Amino acid sequence: MDHSNSTPSLSVVIPVYNEEETIDAILNFVSRIEIVNEIVIVDDCSKDQSVEIIKKSIESISKEKPQINFLFSQNEKNKGKGASIRYGFGMATCDVIVIQDADLEYDPNEYLRLIKPIADGNADVVYGSRFIGGTHRVLYFWHYIGNKMLTLMSNMFSNLNLTDMETCYKMFRREILDHFELRSNRFGFEPEFTAKIAKARLRIYELPISYYGRTYDDGKKITWRDGLAAIYHILRYNLTLGSLFSLITIIVLFIIFYLRVL
Repeated sequence: MDHSNSTPSLSVVIPVYNEEETIDAILNFVSRIEIVNEIVIVDDCSKDQSVEIIKKSIESISKEKPQINFLFSQNEKNKGKGASIRYGFGMATCDVIVIQDADLEYDPNEYLRLIKPIADGNADVVYGSRFIGGTHRVLYFWHYIGNKMLTLMSNMFSNLNLTDMETCYKMFRREILDHFELRSNRFGFEPEFTAKIAKARLRIYELPISYYGRTYDDGKKITWRDGLAAIYHILRYNLTLGSLFSLITIIVLFIIFYLRVL
């Protein structure tokens, strides 16, 4: 099917750190999606064979798909996922950008569904949610609870009603990056991006996506420390004097209620 007349051009930004087991597969997977025009890869000083595999994959795919523009950059030192994503945004040239993890947890076949609200002129940003009906692998209960709690906390401050703030699949018009400056270098990117698009009053949609989560044996890297960091970044990028007063009021009322119950 030809989508060239109705679908905006799409850049896929892929941050990479030690993904030698999956990076070739995901690059081939992404390159087969018909609406992808550009693939931006930022390696965050990987210690394994990721860089060598990326270069070979680009060379091979470019012969079969010369219409896809590949952009590849290497960080001289490890700077974090957020820094790599931010640098990838600066390299991207298409109308719309989507973030793609270098593992195989997220399915690039979802791009066509995610881009539709943007192509139709209804959305500036689209989140792909793992928690509203898509097929997903059953994994860790406490990770699920952690994700829901972080999303709830983010929603309380941003006044959004997202179901999955921490999702990788964030697709948006490239021009929205002119509304704010991103600063987080590591896993704080997710709450920071969410806080800033909320403050910019952009049109945000959320759609269900499939999710094929990894175990730690498979190479999953996120830990409880990243959860604590996410809480810090939610507070850092959402708190204003007004919201701080509201938070203090809620805490005081909760304490009063608790003491009355006792």
